[in-house]
Amino acid sequence: MNELVVSAGEEGLRIGILEDRRIVELHHEKTNKLFSVGDIFLGKVKKIVSGLNACFVEIGHPKDAFLHYLDLGPQVRSLQGYVKSVQASPKNIRPLGQVKLFPDIRKDGRMGQVLKSGQAILVQVEKEAISTKGPRLTCEISLPGQYLILVPFSNEISVSRKIRSSDEKRRLKTLAQEFKPENFGLIIRTAAEGKEESILAADLKSLLGKWNAMCKSIANSRPPKRVLREEDRPTSILRDMLSIGFDSIITDDQGTYAETLDYLKKHMPDRIKMLSMYKGKSSLFDARGIEKQIKQSFGKTVTMRNGAYLVIEHTEALHVIDVNSGSKNLRGDTLEENALKINTVAAEEIARQLRLRDMGGIIVIDFIDLKKSDNKKRLYQSFKDAMKTDRAKHTILPMSRFGLIQVTRQRVRPQLDITTTEMCPSCGGSGKIQPSILIVDEIINNVDFIMKQNKEKLAIYVHPFVESYLKRGFMNQVRQWYMQYWKPVKVYADSSLPFTEVRYVSASGAEIKL
Repeated sequence: MNELVVSAGEEGLRIGILEDRRIVELHHEKTNKLFSVGDIFLGKVKKIVSGLNACFVEIGHPKDAFLHYLDLGPQVRSLQGYVKSVQASPKNIRPLGQVKLFPDIRKDGRMGQVLKSGQAILVQVEKEAISTKGPRLTCEISLPGQYLILVPFSNEISVSRKIRSSDEKRRLKTLAQEFKPENFGLIIRTAAEGKEESILAADLKSLLGKWNAMCKSIANSRPPKRVLREEDRPTSILRDMLSIGFDSIITDDQGTYAETLDYLKKHMPDRIKMLSMYKGKSSLFDARGIEKQIKQSFGKTVTMRNGAYLVIEHTEALHVIDVNSGSKNLRGDTLEENALKINTVAAEEIARQLRLRDMGGIIVIDFIDLKKSDNKKRLYQSFKDAMKTDRAKHTILPMSRFGLIQVTRQRVRPQLDITTTEMCPSCGGSGKIQPSILIVDEIINNVDFIMKQNKEKLAIYVHPFVESYLKRGFMNQVRQWYMQYWKPVKVYADSSLPFTEVRYVSASGAEIKL
């Protein structure tokens, strides 16, 4: 069972993908994010770096973006010529079939032979800014749709490798050849398998509309300027995972609900019923058990169901994962069998951790030592099978003579790093806080101040321990508040809050700052 859960917060949207109620992917979509993967910019070449055979491009980011010669694409001269023409006047926007293409650039050429400083250039964000590095760019523009990916200044048609049937591949290629415009290439996605020509043609028409809208945005523009924005993250996840499908989509954000509903009406009208709006009082991630899973999954140590655990360390160059058997040993005939069982469970959890944390670059995994070569092969295959659901490009090497498995995984966004340990805001890490009775006294005083100032209902969000304390006994504090003010004061547990932190929310949903 696949679920998509989208929750709105002060910093933006939190998006969780659940498989059988276990979170496998977590995304943070910040409010007003300006430099997402897939965004297309009209940039300006700032500096050619001959030693790197690359250049730096200004797109409006605090750090200039990086563009390597190999990311220019063979038809970059045709792209630049068309963009320069359109930039001069909207009247120059015309179908690419009417545009004469330039010869491909040389694969072993130099950046200075193609671009020069100060030149306007159309680029697409390939990787977001990570650590001290700015965004990475490409000039091989692609516009992803539900079933097709449109590639301007190309005439190639390719089909997803995940479509296994050679007959289906041939059918899709033939259909694409019939309706493909001149000087546009197409990549046929996995979701297109079995779809009729009319559906694919409609998707292509939508993509061509995006291309024309982008060209109009380029006209009379000066860099740096974003000319096409990638779809919002919930919609793009839904689009990219269409072949897998979701059984349920739930959100507490009205804007996300409206956008997702609109997308489903256009592309999946038979699946509208799977979308629902959450209206509970407690946070959505708490209600779905996701908050607790995040706390369990993002620490340095990750415990598994068989008592074994993982230790995950991050360095500048790579990530290291160590598998430990723990104090609980599985019953088996030999140590080798126990080690294989623990390693197999660890392989599944590691595959989940890579997706959940979006770990990229080089990952080195130290499994428990296995002596038999057959068992090493079985573990390697188990790990490859567990990684099949990972949408990021990755390569897995067989176990080395030292018992290590090495993985390279595509990194297009900064790794998601969530601190699961909480520093007490009262003690600043000294280990001593004010007595809990004083914390409750502070809450009582704040409620008294708020209720005398406002006549609205009040909701309080506190740590689960504090919630239990306020509600314990027949004449608990919540009842006393009602008898005192004759207005209900609701108390809700929020496990994402530190022990001493309290949120006061009015009936209108606005947070009350004290």
